[in-house]
Amino acid sequence: VYSNHPLNLLLNSSISSTMKLSLASLALLAASASAFTAVTPAGRVSTSLAVAPGETKASEKVVQAFADKPEEDPEFDALVKSNFPGAINNRDLATRVVELLEEKGFDPSNTLLATSLCADELARVLEDEFVSIYGNNFNLGGLSGFPFAGNTGWGAMSAHVPDNGYCLTIHGPHVGITKEGQIGKVERSGIALVDNCCGSAIAASNYLKGITDGSANINPRIQQFTDFQQGAVQELILPFGKRLARADERMRELPYALYDSQEVMVTDIVNTGKASIKQGLAVLGGIQINTAPDQLDYFHPLRFDYYDADGNVVESMIDELSS
Repeated sequence: VYSNHPLNLLLNSSISSTMKLSLASLALLAASASAFTAVTPAGRVSTSLAVAPGETKASEKVVQAFADKPEEDPEFDALVKSNFPGAINNRDLATRVVELLEEKGFDPSNTLLATSLCADELARVLEDEFVSIYGNNFNLGGLSGFPFAGNTGWGAMSAHVPDNGYCLTIHGPHVGITKEGQIGKVERSGIALVDNCCGSAIAASNYLKGITDGSANINPRIQQFTDFQQGAVQELILPFGKRLARADERMRELPYALYDSQEVMVTDIVNTGKASIKQGLAVLGGIQINTAPDQLDYFHPLRFDYYDADGNVVESMIDELSS
């Protein structure tokens, strides 16, 4: 009787609109809630800094990395080691480093490689060999191998280490040696004459020699940003003037003086940022020894330390590399 009454029509319309509004509101709330629902990630997404994917063991990758490299030349090997006692070729270095780190849980899927090596293309040889094992590296270094990325670079690098993963940091200066045993020179692919190696180190050495000899026009240029890194190298090597002047072979002693200067910086950077270490950190420091294109390169390891997740050095593995 009252179904067509104006009040009933208005009431029914209001109820219908309210129900539609309520349903719409519920749908909106449900959609909003789903936007904030945690989604389980399908897995670590590779980035441009990607840790090498796959299940191949690091020790197997060493074999692959050196498959096309020349075999060790016994005569040249003796020449290198007579000038740099303690040096080992890069194949032996990579084999031993990987074996030691595999025992601690390092593998290509959970390890980020960081390097502080010179800008010279010859310094890429060692770097590329380890990249082929562990994946793309984070570059901390500049001229002569100094860690010019500093604390900021270390902090950024640490953030890229896989969750519950590891970091292998390799650092040090480099020096060339020719087939005839001349130190500070090296044969380069496509260049007829032997060339300086490391050019930055030799320039800094010449600058320092001018100061100790009293012939230099001392004009610190560390604030010239067009050559900032070289200016820094020259200032950082100043404390080693007498040591180099007294050396029997200046070019042989030069990379070790540079290493000692760099080691102070690396240690300070690591200690400042050690709270960011995740599962563990291995630091390999030493001298790169670059050779002719048809020879294996060499490395003189001077430090191989393992830091635990709390940032404490818990083991030196240098003896295992030298044995």
